[in-house]
Amino acid sequence: MSIESVTAHFRAIGREQHIMEFESSSATVETAAETIGVIPARIAKTLSFYGEGEAAILVVAAGDTKVDNKKFRSEFGFKPKMLSPEEVLKQTGHAVGGVCPFGLANDLEIYLDISMKRFDTLFPACGSSNSAIELNCAELEQYSGGKAWVDVCKNWE
Repeated sequence: MSIESVTAHFRAIGREQHIMEFESSSATVETAAETIGVIPARIAKTLSFYGEGEAAILVVAAGDTKVDNKKFRSEFGFKPKMLSPEEVLKQTGHAVGGVCPFGLANDLEIYLDISMKRFDTLFPACGSSNSAIELNCAELEQYSGGKAWVDVCKNWE
């Protein structure tokens, strides 16, 4: 899985050549921003939560945000509980540090937080701790199969 499945995902839509691989780490918002040369907020981080039932849900958000528990509960009807690193790998096929909404091991619901809409382009990971792709919000929604735009984050307005 991981970068290979993401590459295959983007190959199917003719965009695999846009995946960037780096010599240095892009595993955290801060290291990704430094490696790419952008502000941390433009890193599109993918957060993995236990959903209702067996499947996880993913929330993609701007790098400078934190999940607001009250907003999350209001949107989804349950308290946010993040997956363990082992469960992240099992559910997504990507290890922590490279989690993204592309090339997933399972068919998961993906939600996009409105905190990203303030940027022309963002940089989500591509399945490894040293990769990213630059996408605008419409592309991120299209290529991820995002189910909906949600407002579940704070500290960005």
